[in-house]
Amino acid sequence: MSEPEPPCVILNEPQLAENIGAVARVMANFGLSELRLVRPRDGWPQERAWASASGADWPLDNAKIYQRLEAAVADRQILYATTARNRELRTPVMTPREAAGRLHEAAALGRKTALLFGGERAGLETGDIALAQGIITIPIDPKFHSLNLAQAVAVTAYEWRTATADVAPPRFAEADPPAPQETVIGMYEHLEAELEAGGFFHPPEKKPSMVQNLRGMFARANLTDQEVRTFRGVITALSKGRGRVLEKLARQRGEIP
Repeated sequence: MSEPEPPCVILNEPQLAENIGAVARVMANFGLSELRLVRPRDGWPQERAWASASGADWPLDNAKIYQRLEAAVADRQILYATTARNRELRTPVMTPREAAGRLHEAAALGRKTALLFGGERAGLETGDIALAQGIITIPIDPKFHSLNLAQAVAVTAYEWRTATADVAPPRFAEADPPAPQETVIGMYEHLEAELEAGGFFHPPEKKPSMVQNLRGMFARANLTDQEVRTFRGVITALSKGRGRVLEKLARQRGEIP
């Protein structure tokens, strides 16, 4: 089964070439490649965009330029517009995560999808948003609504990436399996015997609850066989050290020659 086609990213009237380059960079980070620019303020191409992309050249190399937003979205079947403002439109509003799920479902059915972002100065106008089937609003702190263009693209692109079923974060190398309970219980008993000898369980009536707490702590750690052996070595070393201290004190008191 082929992978769902990612949404194209449409920037409506972007201003700074550096921001366009930063958008290309985050697109490449999350597997998006098709970039469309509608009336970029300083024309196109702009060398500063490639410098800001840090090597993510392919969205810029293949960027398509349009003079009208209607032309940029003409071949799209599902278009979601990103804005933080309330609009007088009865268009569904969703978070980037909700939007990513819906876009993924649409793409899996072969639908052509797109994400629309406004320019840095004014964002999207109501007429622009009226072309969209949904509005994406990023749940940022209401005390400060301003979000950099590339940051907005990054959030939505990240959610698209995580909505892709076969994408999972890299895992660490598999750890050894937990030690058998017989081995772990032996460690418990070894530790508890040394703690008893050292006078740890005081007052005596609290010993059962103290033992329970200790065992629960180690049980949650899921110690491997090697870790149990290491810890038992620690217990043995400490007990031998305590024995040497007691022997030294006894010699000082003249109790042993």
